[in-house]
This record gives sequence, C-alpha cells and structure tokens, in this order.
Amino acid sequence: MTNPLRIIPLGGVGEVGKNMILIQYGNDAIAIDCGLMFPENDMLGIDFVICDVTYLLDNPTMLKAILLTHGHEDHIGALSYILPQIPPVPLYATTLTRGLIEVKLKEAKLLNKVKIKTITTDTVIEIGPFTIEPFHVCHSIPDAVGYAIYTPVGLVVHTGEYKFDPAPVDGRPPNLDRLRSYGDDGVLLLLSDSTNAERPGTTPSEQVVSETFEKIFAQTKGKGRIIVSMFASNISRIQQVVNAAKQYDRKVVVVGRSMVANVKMALALGYLDLPSNMMVPVEEMDNFPNHKISIVCTGTQGEPTSALVRIANEDHRQVSIKKGDVVVLSATAIPGNEELVHRTINNLFRLGADVIYQSLMPVHVSGHGCRDEQKLMLELIRPKYFVPIQGEYRMLVLHGRFAEEMGIPKENVFVIENGQVIEFTENEAHLTEQISCGQILVDGLGVGDVGNVVLRDRQLLSRDGFVVVVLALDAKTGRLVDGPDIISRGFVYIRDSEGLIEEAKQHIVTLLKEGKIHRDTAANVIRDNLSQFLYQRTHRNPMIFTMLLEI
Repeated sequence: MTNPLRIIPLGGVGEVGKNMILIQYGNDAIAIDCGLMFPENDMLGIDFVICDVTYLLDNPTMLKAILLTHGHEDHIGALSYILPQIPPVPLYATTLTRGLIEVKLKEAKLLNKVKIKTITTDTVIEIGPFTIEPFHVCHSIPDAVGYAIYTPVGLVVHTGEYKFDPAPVDGRPPNLDRLRSYGDDGVLLLLSDSTNAERPGTTPSEQVVSETFEKIFAQTKGKGRIIVSMFASNISRIQQVVNAAKQYDRKVVVVGRSMVANVKMALALGYLDLPSNMMVPVEEMDNFPNHKISIVCTGTQGEPTSALVRIANEDHRQVSIKKGDVVVLSATAIPGNEELVHRTINNLFRLGADVIYQSLMPVHVSGHGCRDEQKLMLELIRPKYFVPIQGEYRMLVLHGRFAEEMGIPKENVFVIENGQVIEFTENEAHLTEQISCGQILVDGLGVGDVGNVVLRDRQLLSRDGFVVVVLALDAKTGRLVDGPDIISRGFVYIRDSEGLIEEAKQHIVTLLKEGKIHRDTAANVIRDNLSQFLYQRTHRNPMIFTMLLEI
C-alpha cells in the first residue's frame, strides 16, 4: 500500500518568520528552511523565536536533510540552535546561502560538525524517496531558489520567496519556462509565498532602488557622508550602494560585525563587486573628506545592538553623526519593530542628520511578489492542490481566495497554521492530526528556558514593578524582632512615597500583633495582605517578595 505524503509546517505558516516545513513520506522526511522570527512586543527581553522541533525529537531517524531556499535570517537563522538538538543531517544550499550559513555556524562553533552540500539550479538531489530539483527565483538576495520535489505520490513545488523582477541586481531574471514545464508535467501540490497577498499589482523592480540611490548620491555630491543601513545579508543592496559610490567617487566603509563578515564572504565567493581601492577600514575613515565617504551598516529594524542604533544613541566607538550626514534606511519595518525604528529615526534627526526612509523616497522594494505575481505563479504551475505559506493568517486566507478565483476547487485549497498536518495521496487530500508545535524563545545563551510563566512575570514586573518585604521573627514565639523593611523597584519611589511605605510597614506590624500570622505561613499571609493593601491605596499590583528570617 502506498504511504500518504505528509506536509507538516513547523513554522512560517500564519506568521512572518521562523520558516520550516517538513515533507514526509513513510519514515523519511526533508525540511525546507530553518529560520527564526523577531519577538513580538510582549516578549520582553527575548532576542528571537525559533521553531519547536519536538516532532523531530520524537522521531529521531526521520529527518534526512534540510534544504535552504536563501540566506535570510527567517530561513537560516535557527540552524545554530536547532542543529545541536537533532541527529546530524546534511544541509543543501546554493553557494551564497552556504557562505552565509558558514558565517553563522563558525560563530556558533558548529562549522566542523555540519556537512553542507553546495547546489545549483542544475543539481538533481536524491534523498530517499525524493528527487529534488532547485530552480532559480528572484528575491532581494542573490542565489535564491525554490524546489521541485518529486515524490511517490506526485510533484510538489515549494516556491521559496520570490518575485518576478525583470531587472534584478544580479542580472538573472526568473525562468518562466522552467516553472511552466513543471505545470506541464502535472503538479500535485503548490506551496507558495503569501507575504504580499494584500498588495495589488506587481512588486517594483530592484532597479527602482538603484535609481533612488543614484539620485541621493547625486544630490549629496560634494557634501557630507552617506550612511546606508540594511540587513547584513542583503548582498544585492550592498552592491547597489557600491555601484552608486563608484559612480560618484566615494569610498565604501563597512561597519558592524555581521556586515563585515558577510561582505568578506561575498567578496571571496564573487557575489560582490567591490574593488579593493574603494574599501576603507572604519579606523581610517577620518583620513578622507566627508564627501568622499559612504558607509554601509546594519540597524534598519532598530535592533539595540546594531551599528545604526548605536550611532543614533551616540554609543558607537568609531562612528558618530556629523553635520551634513545623510542616513538612508533601506528597508521597511517588520511588523512589531515600528516603535524601535521610529525611535532610531528621531534620534538621528536630533543629532542633525538628514534621514531618508521609505515614506520619503523609494529606498526599498519588497522581495516578495504582489497579487499579480502570485497569480502568475498559479498560472504557470497549475497545481491540483494549493497550500499558501509564509505569511500571517489573513495573508494566507487572501492568497487562498484568489487561488480559488484562478480555478482551483475550494476543497483543494488548504489554509492551515503551524503543526496542522495534511496528507496527500494521488487522488485525495485531507487534514489529519495537530502535532505539538509551539515556539521556542531565545534569550541570550538560553534556548527554551524562558516560557510563558517567565514572560508573564516579566510583563507584571514591567507594568507594576515589585516590592520586597524583609523582616525577622523570633523562632520560638513568632514575635517581630526586626523590620519590616520595604524595598521598591518600579512600583513607587520610596523618597516620594514615605507615607505609603510607613503605612504598609504598620499594616504588617498590626497583622503580627493581632496574631493573625503563624510563622509557618507568615510569608504567604504577608504577601497576600500587603498586595490587597497596596492595591487599595494605589490600584497597582506589584509583585511582592517576602524575605522572612527566623532568629
């Protein structure tokens, strides 16, 4: 009996980020991508979020390989955290994507423990029951691919992230004929990027950004420095800055650890054309006139440790804003990062910089196709079944709706979320179980040690602060020997609230005198009573910690 083909999204479905989808047949599975996600606003102190791979841990021999579509963080960023949890499997990636992965794995001291296989669009990969063909797609980074996956049940096409750009920076337009040939072969299932399902029309070409950069460099000729911020992995955007700098006779300074590492790698692999006589180390930047300098750095999302944010906060050791500087934020804010981005822009303006961002000029274009391009993908592939992926839930719904408009039967369109399993045979498809598929929070060096309870405590602390009560009781009689002393952090400033603090102390003393506290339960009783008392006085609920000493 033929096994069903199982599609299992571990991440990236119903959300933007932490992309990872399993394709399973029998006891063999491959994963497409292994990314991270930026934390939501209420995830206080969290650096980023990765997939829960409990399903793989429960089936340790199942995963045979991880195939990467491109080198953005939301597709490769979790490798350093997930690879140590699972049995060793090979990674498949194009040359540039491999380079970006190696930079990350080297930093995590994992590079020598992982086998990475380089692929091209001519490669045919054989993994168990799967025969896989990478195909070129245009995105905001070179060397991006989708995958055509031949299975015993039928052909599955995973688009990766794509747009149909007629003038990409790397000069490689999309191969429509190849996509059409898959449709001609007959496609069982299409898994397609939904990010821009809300946007009509088509996504502007990267050529638009090149023209904007040329305009900015022309207007700033003979004036101050130009500082362009972007994602460190956006090699194409770095090349666009280099091209403009070359045209207007400016040197290029690369700032930021991750940016320096990625530029070095891209130069070594031939994905960046940056003549050595144009590069200037940041330490030597001040040896040149301001109007001869252009800087590329990270920080478009307001990340606290990024180069641009440190510059905006006057906290960078080597770069500070000078009169006449023009700062360009060449990205749009990821949902949830808007406040951090706006704060950075405000700080740069305060320091006297002229800041240019997407609302003012087209300094960024999306790497994702809009509705017309998503419809074109459907026209080319002509799948029997359709599963929209890579987008928030509303985007998946919209993508599914116009797939139906394109002629795919409603019962053949599956709008799902993480952990929801779909099984396919040659003749039918249906939803099955929901696997365990939460999210793992990364905080510093801790992976998964911060859960809902800790987050809730952080939210409480951020909202109303905490109060610590310290007192000593006689071990035999339970009478008060010393205290109580009260410490407040984030609740009230004690010097300005001496009356309230004294009332709180007297409230505790009264409880003790009235004999309402038994020393075995004293800590809990004091905490509960003080909580009620403080709420009555302030309508605030600080966390209360009781330190009770017996003497």
